[in-house]
Amino acid sequence: MESHKSWQEEELTKMIKGGVKFPMLSDSDGNIGRMYNVYNEKGKVDIRGRFIINPDGVIKAMEVLSPPVGRSIEETIRQVKAFQHVRSTGEVAPAGWEPGKPTLKPSEELKGNVWKVWSPIYSTLY
Repeated sequence: MESHKSWQEEELTKMIKGGVKFPMLSDSDGNIGRMYNVYNEKGKVDIRGRFIINPDGVIKAMEVLSPPVGRSIEETIRQVKAFQHVRSTGEVAPAGWEPGKPTLKPSEELKGNVWKVWSPIYSTLY
């Protein structure tokens, strides 16, 4: 917990006005890391990762990276917004979806016709 406090005071407040607005938790005994299968027994430390958990307690997305590679907060926020949209509308958010962009509405007519209503951002590469 001391390292989180120091990180917030010495680093995050310089990158984000006021630092992060949510509490950072500590898993000093590794119990949470073991539950999510991200605890390194040899190093006695959790591997860095993020989990998006819906209000029902179901993991909807997870990302685990080795420490030298950082995660993208923009992508995490995009995914949270997409999961919220999907939950509230029943629509499908395609890859790279951003609020305000088209979604897919599941139906029998859509089967085999997704290409007519949506093309991936990188479609020109293929």
